[in-house]
Amino acid sequence: MKKNLPYFLVIAALIFLIVAVLSSGQKPQTETQESAVATKEKVVAEKETPLSLTQNNRHLEAAPQEMGTPVNSKIFKVYSDKSSPDNHYAPSGWMGDFGDVNLNDQYMDNCHAGTTCIQITYSAKMTQGAGWAGIFWQNPPNNWGERKGGFDLTGYNKLTFWARGEMGGEAIEKFKVGGVKGTYPDSLEVEMGPVVLTDEWQQYTINLSGRDLSYVSGGFCWVTASRLNPNGATFYLDDIRFEYEPGLKAQMKMTEQLPFNVYTERSSADNHFIASGWMGDYGDLRIDEAWTADPHSGTTCVRVVYSGKVSQGARWAGIFWQNPPNNWGAARNAGYDLSKATKLTFWARGEAGGERVEEFKMGGISGDYPDSDVAGVGPVVLTPQWQQYTIDLAGKDLSYIIGGFCFSTNVDVNPEGATFYLDDIRYE
Repeated sequence: MKKNLPYFLVIAALIFLIVAVLSSGQKPQTETQESAVATKEKVVAEKETPLSLTQNNRHLEAAPQEMGTPVNSKIFKVYSDKSSPDNHYAPSGWMGDFGDVNLNDQYMDNCHAGTTCIQITYSAKMTQGAGWAGIFWQNPPNNWGERKGGFDLTGYNKLTFWARGEMGGEAIEKFKVGGVKGTYPDSLEVEMGPVVLTDEWQQYTINLSGRDLSYVSGGFCWVTASRLNPNGATFYLDDIRFEYEPGLKAQMKMTEQLPFNVYTERSSADNHFIASGWMGDYGDLRIDEAWTADPHSGTTCVRVVYSGKVSQGARWAGIFWQNPPNNWGAARNAGYDLSKATKLTFWARGEAGGERVEEFKMGGISGDYPDSDVAGVGPVVLTPQWQQYTIDLAGKDLSYIIGGFCFSTNVDVNPEGATFYLDDIRYE
């Protein structure tokens, strides 16, 4: 039979508990109170711990959310100052005539902000024979899509940067975000240009609203060409950064205004499309877009020399003027909306007369993102005098044109080869 404990033992236990509490200086905590304290300590610790990149570099510093109000309006820097620990990406992707380019990312004279900016000198000597050059800012360095890397920039909706030329008039073919291909490709490719710089700092914006920024290993890129800067160019960049602008609307592809030039002068920033799509016996062709002898107008024209040697065994050859360069329908969101045009006109002449070009045309490139239509004229037998030719575009769907102009000829109609000239190629 159980007996009740003596009252004096109960009273002694209570006294012992009170003394213990008073000596500790704290009140007893319930389980709920203990959890609250632990949670508070965890939050404080997280606030005091600096944000850092994860092992695969996919962490986004204070990134806005994809939808709605951003959590934090901080910027994501590509470059601010040489010594800044907040810089992301490295200017490691040298392209084209890389031997023509010199980069100084700690230039200290007349910077836009801070103590340093980026000075780029382009000689246009065509050291590697490409006729163009550019640099990609990449993560990790030298990553052309063969390695995982990049950043998840979801929530930012524009990239801004400041630029100026040494003298003014320097032409940059394009600036862009993304576009790295490979096994681990960028989730977007957006470009702007051409841009003609002034000798004063100007801010430029690449609109990224509505784009997929979930994987960006090519954070920033510039490209220019010798045809735009035949004597070279020196220009400066500063404060390159991703930002979030509330209410920024996605940029729609605008219908281009007319006239829209394919070629007018070698150094003109108004030229569109690049003579990059060499076809057939491409080894039989030579092209000079800065020929100065007897142009139709201005100071230069295009000289084409076709040898007819059947270098690749095709017995024909041709060149497509494309946007972007070397685009055979694989580039998304490329080309131009030329819906207002009703014709494409150009001037042409032969070296001696009698040179035969089987076809001049626009459009017709296939692929995943093809031209929206095709039209042409030919065969054309040239005279030694400049003649204007017209490709009728009435009723054509010109909403997406990546192949702006093209010619093709063959050895059967030019057994001794042919030399001919082109000028003032434009949509009207």
